[in-house]
Amino acid sequence: MQTLIQVETPIDGVMLLSLNRPEKRNALNNATLQGLCELLEQAEQNPEVKVVVLTGNRNCFAAGADLNELAEMDAVALQLDIRPTLWQKIDSFTKPIIAAVNGYALGAGFELVLHSDMVICGDNAKFALPEIGLGMLPGAGGTQRLARLVGQQLTMRWAMTGEMISAKQAQQHGICSEVVPTALTVEYAIQLASNIAKQAPLAIRVIKQSIKSIHETTLSQGLKSERQNFVWLAATKDRNEGIHAFFEKRKPIFRGE
Repeated sequence: MQTLIQVETPIDGVMLLSLNRPEKRNALNNATLQGLCELLEQAEQNPEVKVVVLTGNRNCFAAGADLNELAEMDAVALQLDIRPTLWQKIDSFTKPIIAAVNGYALGAGFELVLHSDMVICGDNAKFALPEIGLGMLPGAGGTQRLARLVGQQLTMRWAMTGEMISAKQAQQHGICSEVVPTALTVEYAIQLASNIAKQAPLAIRVIKQSIKSIHETTLSQGLKSERQNFVWLAATKDRNEGIHAFFEKRKPIFRGE
C-alpha cells in the first residue's frame, strides 16, 4: 500500500513530511488530510519534535483537493464532511510548520500553505485559487487567510480569476519569505527549521500563538496578551537558562521547561 505521506527526521528536532501521491499531483483527498493530522498529533506529543517541515516533490506541492471525492458530494454530504474538522486540527497545531514549496500549490494545496507558519519557495513555485473555474470558491480558508495576508484587492482578483501567482509575486506580497533554487528548497527549509529547533520551545509556542491571534484581537488585547506571555515565560527554567548562558558567554541549553 502506498504511503500517502513520507516521514523523515533529517536533523535533530525536525520532522520532514512529504506528500506522496505523485500520480495525482499530491491532490489532498480525505485520507491524506487525515494522515497529516495523525502525524501532526504525533509530533505534538513528541517533545523531540520541535518543528515540522511540510513539502511535496520538485514538480508539485499539492495540486488542490481530490475532485473525484468532491464530485460525489452534494450539499448534504458537504455539510457532514470531515474536512473542516481536519483543517481545524492542522490550524491548532502548536509547533511551527514550515512549508517548502516547489511547483504547483493550487486550491487546497495553496490553502495548506496558508495554514503554515513560514514558507520557503523554490523558484518554480506557482500558486493559484482555481476553484472559480469549477463554479466554486476556495473552501478551506482561501478567501479569508489570503485576504488577511495580502489584502482585499489582490485576493478578489486571484480568487475571481484563478490567475497563477509566481514565486516572485508570492515573495513580493508576503506569501513566502524567501525564494531559492528549486533543488535547494527543502534544504533551506530544514536549515531554517534547525535554527528554530535550537530555541526555547515554550517561547516558540507562545510566539506562534501571539502572532496568529493578531487578526482575532484588537491591538490593546494583543498587547495585553503579549505581556502576559512575557511574564509567564519568566517563570520557566528556559528563560533563566537563556539569561545565565548570556552572562556566561555560552550557548543556552533549552529543555522546554
